[in-house]
Amino acid sequence: MTEGTATFSSAAIPGPSGSPGLATPTSSVTPPNSAGPVSSSTATALAPGAGGSVTTTPTHSSTTTPSQSRQIPLTCAGHTRPVVQLQFSSFTLDNNYLLISACKDGMPILRDGITGDWVGTFLGHKGAVWSAKLNRDTSRAITASADFSAKLWDTYTGQELLSFPHRHIVRTADFINDTHVVTGGTEKMLRIFDLDHAGGNSGQCDIPALELEGHQGAIKHVSWDRTRSQILSAGDDKQINVWDLRTPSPVHSYQLDDPITHMDLSADGEFVMGAAGKTIHFWDASSRQLVKSYTMPYEVSSVSIHPHHHTFVAGGSSDLWVHVYDFETGRELEVYKGHHGPIHTVSYSPDGEIYATGSEDGTIRLWQTTPGKIYGLWQPRRA
Repeated sequence: MTEGTATFSSAAIPGPSGSPGLATPTSSVTPPNSAGPVSSSTATALAPGAGGSVTTTPTHSSTTTPSQSRQIPLTCAGHTRPVVQLQFSSFTLDNNYLLISACKDGMPILRDGITGDWVGTFLGHKGAVWSAKLNRDTSRAITASADFSAKLWDTYTGQELLSFPHRHIVRTADFINDTHVVTGGTEKMLRIFDLDHAGGNSGQCDIPALELEGHQGAIKHVSWDRTRSQILSAGDDKQINVWDLRTPSPVHSYQLDDPITHMDLSADGEFVMGAAGKTIHFWDASSRQLVKSYTMPYEVSSVSIHPHHHTFVAGGSSDLWVHVYDFETGRELEVYKGHHGPIHTVSYSPDGEIYATGSEDGTIRLWQTTPGKIYGLWQPRRA
């Protein structure tokens, strides 16, 4: 494949509302509780005893014996190095959703969010990809890379539409109302690019970006708050900044005690989530007041809250477990073992039925919120 394209198979399925088709893969998957393979997927399921066990426990301080149950995740192969960011899309017009992954192998992958089926691999970066996100209608993707660039992609064709050059490593990027892109990285500044006026014959963005300075360390996370029309940014300087585009300086800052390992908004925009050291914080995004704060017995790398706000899932850089907690009390509800390396990223699906985890082991695993429920490739056991 030539540079700046994505690897797609020749088969295609209709895109939303008459859009170009998304390609389907030609490999196979053995889904949970199945006697044999079915077509069109690269996702595989862990068999019981192959790292798919789950232990249900009360709070960390409890001395009661945890009960035992089973959770069999789907394992999505395809990456060759650590998976560092996952993002589920919003629902598409056909009531489906997608999953995009960023990986140190430099090749972001787009998948069907429900089944984990491979859709395409974007080729064009020459270094690790630290961030990958989809726009609202899933027609575009933005990626941030160690090759000193961010890239805009057409998700239906896999074509690279634009490249945004930087002077150093780009760690994070997001869309602003599908008309602009915001990036952050080692340069300690935000850059905002206007997509309507960024095109050039060379494929390189030739319009100067708006630059915002306010961080003292590398910026590793940016999120667009569409409800309040603000940008949130976080990084190594232990603070989350809130930016109003009408002013050149942050309008608010959340101060933390450790370098921030994760920052994002809840799917509905109600909460700002932040992880630093062993502590997870949830703030009300409107009042900016702290709502919940929980200290864990491990270094937290990522956190995601269920769309209905009753649970949240967390992964750590110092263990191999996936932890599910009650949001109101912080009680640990479930602990899953499946990955063979630390967990770098977690994310709930838009309907809350599943969540995805990405690990140092190079795999993505899809877990059910309600184990045993019929959903996607999870089907009843055959007699």
